[in-house]
Amino acid sequence: MNDCLFCKIAGGTIPANIIYQDDHVVAFDDINPQAPHHKIIIPRKHIPTLNDVQAEDETLVGHMAHTASILARQLNIAEPGYRLVMNCNAGAGQTVFHIHFHLLGGRRMSWPPG
Repeated sequence: MNDCLFCKIAGGTIPANIIYQDDHVVAFDDINPQAPHHKIIIPRKHIPTLNDVQAEDETLVGHMAHTASILARQLNIAEPGYRLVMNCNAGAGQTVFHIHFHLLGGRRMSWPPG
């Protein structure tokens, strides 16, 4: 997508503090962190919302989750605990319409989240 912020970050045309990338996903610091560690994990493939995930994307979404667990261990938040969030559509708080996980940790999380 030509106007997608996350596609531009994945493509390198918009700078971000990238902490991990491979052929399928990119992870970077959230620009408005809600926890001491707040990372965004995106697929390189543009998928607007969770509702748009197709059967052929199952492996990709699984890879995103696996990447989150690897990053949580690297950030030393795996054992104390972390939150992995994916919002779907505006009513749930999605503001960039390219699926992404928020990896949050480094503080105690409350429930319900909001």
